[in-house]
Amino acid sequence: MSDEIHSYAQLQQQIHDALRVQHPDWIEPNGNCPTCASYESRLAELLGLPHRTNSGCGDKLSGLIRV
Repeated sequence: MSDEIHSYAQLQQQIHDALRVQHPDWIEPNGNCPTCASYESRLAELLGLPHRTNSGCGDKLSGLIRV
């Protein structure tokens, strides 16, 4: 298994998963994680990318940005 990241979407998924594992207390009963969404949004802003549309940061990651 390779740990290489080939796209922003893969990086975003890796960060998303790591935040949820490291901070389960951030996850709301409905599965949303506003703090995770905030971190992901800030990263996109710093990289000059459009923001995700799924602001609740649920499990589906429907707003992944493909580059």
